[in-house]
Amino acid sequence: MTQHRTIPVACLLGPTASGKTAAALALAERRPVEIISVDSALVYREMDIGTAKPTAEERARVPHHLIDIVDPADAYSAAEFRTDTLRLVAEITARGRIPLLVGGTMLYYKALTQGLNDLPGADAEIRATLDTDAARDGWPALHARLAAVDPVTAARLAPNDSQRIQRALEVFMLTGRPMSTLLAEPARADDAGLPWRFVPVALEPSDRSVLHERIARRFDAMLAAGFIEEVERLRARGDLHAGLPSMRCVGYRQAWEYLDGVGDFASMRDRGVFATRQLCKRQLTWLRGMTERVVVDCCAEDAAERALRVLEGVMDQ
Repeated sequence: MTQHRTIPVACLLGPTASGKTAAALALAERRPVEIISVDSALVYREMDIGTAKPTAEERARVPHHLIDIVDPADAYSAAEFRTDTLRLVAEITARGRIPLLVGGTMLYYKALTQGLNDLPGADAEIRATLDTDAARDGWPALHARLAAVDPVTAARLAPNDSQRIQRALEVFMLTGRPMSTLLAEPARADDAGLPWRFVPVALEPSDRSVLHERIARRFDAMLAAGFIEEVERLRARGDLHAGLPSMRCVGYRQAWEYLDGVGDFASMRDRGVFATRQLCKRQLTWLRGMTERVVVDCCAEDAAERALRVLEGVMDQ
């Protein structure tokens, strides 16, 4: 009997500012790869500077997928990412080319590799009700409400984490069950027989302060490149608001608040850098839960070359 052999698909993962894009583009000089973005911010059109989106020249050098596919007024889910990515991997391999997943949205990667829990989709009416309640009472009050029905989820959320508090309350209101209970149940395994296995290669810092310095420099570069003007253009559309997933992206939330008159430019900059560092911390926590990952020190001078060797090793299996 012939043993079924799955095809390895390399996944270059890492926190923000860890050098993923540079390593991926360097690999494209050696192998016929097509990049599939694993990034919940890059899906949005008109959001280029604040997402550190690959430039037009970089995208001309190598095909990129799942970038600029959603209007900022709309949402894009982990379930949609999973469906789109499995389709793209099949299409890219059918063309005789090599798919390379690159990004830092670990929830997307988890949905892709472990399946999906039976969580309900978004409900616009419930979210509008919760937004109204929050505007009247404040998000800490809604956090207290969440603690009464789902103490496990509430314990891991900050009192002003509006996006996650709203989602957890929404899930409870739709299902009558705590989100923590639903997430603890086995994920749906509907990928039996898939010909691929996803191999995570993680760019992680040996010295987190180095990454923090990169984050600060990159945020300052975004501001110099016209990030605030980008957010002003988005606000001028008239159909976007601070509660949308797109405008809750790190950096955009702080810039929106600044344009609403919250704090001065310097405090906005500091809050943006701090929020990005917090994102980095969450990404590293996710990564360190992946015991199967291959780690490359993103602080090393030859980090890109090290990553290339590991990625090529995966592709040559």
